[in-house]
Amino acid sequence: MYRKLVAIATVAVLLLIATPLAQAITFGEPDGNLHPNVGALLFEDSEGQLSIGCSGALIAPDVFLTAAHCVSWMVPSGVPLDRVWVSFDSEIDADSPVIHGTAQPNPNYGHDANDAQDVAVIILDEPQYDIPLAQLPTAGLLDQMRADHLLKNQMFVAVGYGALRDDPTGGWHNIVWGNNERRYVQQSFQALKPGWIQLSMNPSTGNGGTCYGDSGGPHFLGDTNVVVAVTVTGDAWCRATDVDYRLDIETARTFLAQFVTLP
Repeated sequence: MYRKLVAIATVAVLLLIATPLAQAITFGEPDGNLHPNVGALLFEDSEGQLSIGCSGALIAPDVFLTAAHCVSWMVPSGVPLDRVWVSFDSEIDADSPVIHGTAQPNPNYGHDANDAQDVAVIILDEPQYDIPLAQLPTAGLLDQMRADHLLKNQMFVAVGYGALRDDPTGGWHNIVWGNNERRYVQQSFQALKPGWIQLSMNPSTGNGGTCYGDSGGPHFLGDTNVVVAVTVTGDAWCRATDVDYRLDIETARTFLAQFVTLP
């Protein structure tokens, strides 16, 4: 029930020229089985076919973490919140197993420009006990790391599915669409804001990052299993700056505490 929807991807690009939200991995490497808890969020089209829309991570056997903007459009568009699926295959194709779920977007998403609260979960019908769970951060982890002067040299790992960029030159024509493979990339720290962490995705400094097709994907703290942020936005050309919603802040933790036990 899966197929690539080039037309939908093209429409998404046109929409995101003004608001670059949905992202995917660029200048990265195939992930294989390095991050088995990272999955693709799939949506159904008018013909009943499934297409990758976003990414996310399993934080409890039946709770899949993603971004609110990935699913907040559903109810206003007349799409029931239970019309979502998740797959944890490293390469998504017609034979990939999918798990049905129900989206739970943060109801406060978009109400405050200083704290977008861009986080959501998918409650899976079938708990995934065989997949190692991604871990949420402790409260104020990134603030404490900054106070301890540990952020400056800290590396992060972004993981997700979607469009690729391997050539830093040019604009849209060097973004490759139709990738359905989980990929990962390392990123260095740039800045910490009250609701965001900003990471470099500049290939000239050895970094990579996200591009169209991978919103909601996790940003791990180095080589740990701790997800400190989810992908939400970045520069339109997918080659400079990655801006991600923090999960160690009070508003994110308040929402997530409804579904999982927090560290």
